[in-house]
Amino acid sequence: MNIRITGSRYSLTMGTIVFLLQVHRSKYSRKMPSHLHNIPALKENRRKLRSNLTPAEAALWKILQRSQLDGRKFRRQHSVGPYILDFYCPSEMLAIELDGAHHFTDAGTENDQERTSFLENLNIKVLRFENKEVFEQTEGVLEEIRRNFKKQM
Repeated sequence: MNIRITGSRYSLTMGTIVFLLQVHRSKYSRKMPSHLHNIPALKENRRKLRSNLTPAEAALWKILQRSQLDGRKFRRQHSVGPYILDFYCPSEMLAIELDGAHHFTDAGTENDQERTSFLENLNIKVLRFENKEVFEQTEGVLEEIRRNFKKQM
């Protein structure tokens, strides 16, 4: 897979990002390099996605925003490397992805596996839920998120 992120000051390929991660992981063990978060070249994409949340994303965001879930701060449409995450909790290094129909195709599944592998290399735990679960099993979704918190507050 050849992904290129370009911007006024950045031009990164997936190979470059992986190399940077290896260097930083060896130096800083668990700390993630800050220059992989919210790359300026993805800013407009993030803004569009925040303005056009799916109904499931909007419903879950109402619960996660303003640190309402056990005091954890979540960000929506936060990018890490070349990927824009639906929700991200920096203190827990936890990503939450809501999957619609396109995720259940062969291409969608492959892309999701690549994304998850990339994020797990950064010690980011990825939780995936189907959109319908947010509506039909809201408490179950929230309980699974809580179970994946490393620290108990």
